[in-house]
Amino acid sequence: MIEVKEIQSKKELTQFVKFPFKIYKNSKYWVPPIIKQELETFDKSKNPIFQDAEARFFLAFKDGELVGRIAAIINWLEVKEQQQKKMRFGWFDFIDDLDVSKALLAEVERIGKENQLEFTEGPVGFSNLDKVGVMTEGFDSIAPMITWYNDPYYIDHYKAHGYVIEKHYSESTFPFANVKPETFKKAQELIKRRYGLKALVFTKTEEVMPYADKMFDLFNATYSSLASFVAITDVQKEYFKQKFISFVNPEYIKFVVDKDDELVGFAIVMPAFAKALKKANGKLFPFGFSYILNAKKNSKDVIFYLIGIHPEYQNKGVHAVIFNEYYETFTEKGIQTCFRTPELEDNEAIHKIWKHFDPKVYKRRKTLRKSLI
Repeated sequence: MIEVKEIQSKKELTQFVKFPFKIYKNSKYWVPPIIKQELETFDKSKNPIFQDAEARFFLAFKDGELVGRIAAIINWLEVKEQQQKKMRFGWFDFIDDLDVSKALLAEVERIGKENQLEFTEGPVGFSNLDKVGVMTEGFDSIAPMITWYNDPYYIDHYKAHGYVIEKHYSESTFPFANVKPETFKKAQELIKRRYGLKALVFTKTEEVMPYADKMFDLFNATYSSLASFVAITDVQKEYFKQKFISFVNPEYIKFVVDKDDELVGFAIVMPAFAKALKKANGKLFPFGFSYILNAKKNSKDVIFYLIGIHPEYQNKGVHAVIFNEYYETFTEKGIQTCFRTPELEDNEAIHKIWKHFDPKVYKRRKTLRKSLI
């Protein structure tokens, strides 16, 4: 007997956040989130996404035991402004029981129909800066902090319940030794002279902040043509600045500006926090914070989190300027391995800029959809 219960209290929301700790407690590859931060993501008083979106959270019980969870999400900017009649869902975890996953998805489908939406798609978050996709390859490698991990049986559940693949994502990696400066060193000097560009170097987080709003504007401009994109609003910029930038070494944030100090390109790289987060096991205290600080300072692995080039400067080699800056920083810090976050497999432009580094795909993931009409 499966009982699905909508969350009504902070205690139940904590159960929601902690459920993956139960099913993946023995996994070498699942990376636990920080419980406090995860709760704040779902806090309507703290996360400004709720000004333009709504979410309902559900837990599934079998014979009184917690066996699954799901978040049903509507992003009203997407629905009303982009005319994408999409019912989102994410944070979808369950034991290997088809009745459990079916009962949870049924709640999402019901809410979608009640709101006259046309299809469901997931797993996705509220926006493009959230986690995305059910993993279909790469189960034997540790998950970065900015992706979901799942067991191989998940994809079979989607298909059993009538879901079809909507989008394909891949995650790639390459050793830093693959980076040959001759592929961009001379080019970046020429590009800077030709277009009057310069790279900004930061040593303190507060030096980044005056450019942060421009960075999010450029992020919106860079990715607006992608089918899955929902723009970041002004109020969300403040939230994301506090949530993400403090995690990043300032020297890992690279901006390129023109002669008028206008931002034309940027990239954000994060230290690899996965091993530190496994040690922390969801808690910042008493030792979790020190594990994370140590990783921030000493990790020899990095994750390319975001990269964006202004549409007017795309295909003009601006990424060579960015790569040159990272080459000098990573050489100084002894970086060994570079990883890339999930990228749409049909985003040819983003794949081309990495081709000289001979990246290898080590994970794949999908979003899936189902018609509601």
